[in-house]
Amino acid sequence: MHQRHHTAPLTVLLGDYPHTRPLKDGSVPVDGADCHYPESTPLPPAFARMVRYLAYDICEMPMVTYLQAKDAGIPVTLLPAVMVGSTHHRSLTRLPEGPQIAPGDLAGRRVGVRSYGQTTGLWVRGWLQEEYGVKSGDVTWVTTEDVHVAQYVNPPCVERSQAERVADLLHSHDVSAAVLGPKAIGGQGAGLVPLVADAESAGLAWTKRHATIPANHLLVVRDDVLRTRPDAVLAFYRALKQTIADTAGERDDSPAGRAVAAGWSTSLTACLEIAGRYAVEQSLVTKPVDVAAIEQQTAFLDK
Repeated sequence: MHQRHHTAPLTVLLGDYPHTRPLKDGSVPVDGADCHYPESTPLPPAFARMVRYLAYDICEMPMVTYLQAKDAGIPVTLLPAVMVGSTHHRSLTRLPEGPQIAPGDLAGRRVGVRSYGQTTGLWVRGWLQEEYGVKSGDVTWVTTEDVHVAQYVNPPCVERSQAERVADLLHSHDVSAAVLGPKAIGGQGAGLVPLVADAESAGLAWTKRHATIPANHLLVVRDDVLRTRPDAVLAFYRALKQTIADTAGERDDSPAGRAVAAGWSTSLTACLEIAGRYAVEQSLVTKPVDVAAIEQQTAFLDK
């Protein structure tokens, strides 16, 4: 029994990216671990399955979902890998024919967002407060979905809509602006315009000011798997680190291209510290995030 336990496959839920495909197709093997890669299209339902039912051994996970899971005592540990990231000044959008409101005009208004716990929303609300003085509680956030972590209760500034998509809230004039993630901007957000006039420059200024790039998706491992099978987790992590390095030429010099990385670094530490501070300010978590303690849990991976 003991031997079979340690040779059981690792179930690893990953999105489909240039840096994950070599793992999924087996062209980069994981020496010392048999990894199975179930698919979830779209990805978000898998995040909910992980934090509600611990459905996978290792799972890609949005920043806010991880922070809220940790806050709720869900037994998962962060692995130091950024799977997806970018700046988000372009993510706050409006109708092109609507009033030309600026970000600073949003206090007292309604803004659509898929979920209050969506990570893009964390980063947007963060720069809204930093750069325009608009706090999360100054806005009514109209959502179309629940957060992934079942234990979390939305603050009073959040209202649930019956609309199916965030863009629908704009088109029905229920909200003045909408937060859309990168994929949604190219899909349901087609034709919408950012509230920030030069969103790309504003995003780059944010990255220079904070010496990091906003991470959207990271990785977590179940605590029991990390405790009982650290060698298998290390083997998977090393293989992922290799595929991220091997595919560097497929990423450009944009923030999204530079965000993908594996390993503890000053950039990742800064990213977690800022996200943790934003999460407290926005009532997404109840207590400060101890980044040093998070790093200590998996520091052995980079030795």
